[in-house]
Amino acid sequence: MMPGARTARFGRPAEALELAGHSPAITRVHELVRRAASLDVGVLLTAERGADVDSVARELHERSRRATAPFIVVECDGGDAPRVAQLLFGTIAPRSPSSPRSPAASTDLEPIARDSRLTEARGGTLFLHDVTELPAAIQARLARIARDGEVLIDGEPVATDVRFIASASPAVDADVHAHRLRSDLFRRLAAVRIDLPPLRDRQEDVAVIAARVLEETLSNRGLKPRAFTQAALALIVAVTWPGNLGELQAAITRVAGDPGDRDIQVEHVLPALQLQRAPARFVPTGNLREARLRFERDYISAVLQHHAWRMADAARTLGIQRPNLYRKARQLGIPVTRISE
Repeated sequence: MMPGARTARFGRPAEALELAGHSPAITRVHELVRRAASLDVGVLLTAERGADVDSVARELHERSRRATAPFIVVECDGGDAPRVAQLLFGTIAPRSPSSPRSPAASTDLEPIARDSRLTEARGGTLFLHDVTELPAAIQARLARIARDGEVLIDGEPVATDVRFIASASPAVDADVHAHRLRSDLFRRLAAVRIDLPPLRDRQEDVAVIAARVLEETLSNRGLKPRAFTQAALALIVAVTWPGNLGELQAAITRVAGDPGDRDIQVEHVLPALQLQRAPARFVPTGNLREARLRFERDYISAVLQHHAWRMADAARTLGIQRPNLYRKARQLGIPVTRISE
């Protein structure tokens, strides 16, 4: 198989990790995926970097009537237009002058080869990852194929019988407006559009996702089960994760790689979070005590926010008594008027 293409034919995977959780944002996506899977039209998935759009596309395929047929992934951002064209349309041999010309050859149907990903995906799904990265000439050919529902193979018209799913960044509308993505191709790919929310908009799902990533990582490595403490999990939830699921997975993989006790503490998580970010220029201000107080204030505030400022729940997560948390909040300048039972 050529680079840039992956095939999945059989088997029903577990629910996509990207779809884990029960927040209002992801519950809406669950409903859209359910509806889209029952339709046989193009689907456009938009997401920020780091989101696992491939798994959502696979979920759509596995829930559709095409589930037992091929699921083909084509990476559109390879930067090599001839290679991407060959991947999608195959190697089309030039017609010999002495060979008979089929009447169908005079039509404007797009010719493709039997070694193309479009041919391989017949009956199934073709997932175009980062579709806006496709060169204009390839977009034009795909738009005609999606419009006609037929292609020429060896000079004969053949139904494509392919469902298109594509992914793009949330700025896809601007790409269409700026003609970086053809509007006719966009319309056919986006018969159904599903906008995947970033992790910062579904913080209540992060704990579920983090626990599942940890479990799967340890299992894949043959390591003994471990679990996050409530305080460590609260810290993970408090992070905004600009790199979304990919960044979260990478951080937890680092945590899982360090041997230790069954319980993963805050001090185990913090180094992994720092490794995930580009090193910032450090300008020391204040002494060690002042730095520790700043960290305590930020961390306790994050735990309180996670628990909607419920003192009892936050105290349990922090592992301290409720009166002590009140006292700490006052000492650190956290407004106690926001704290409720």
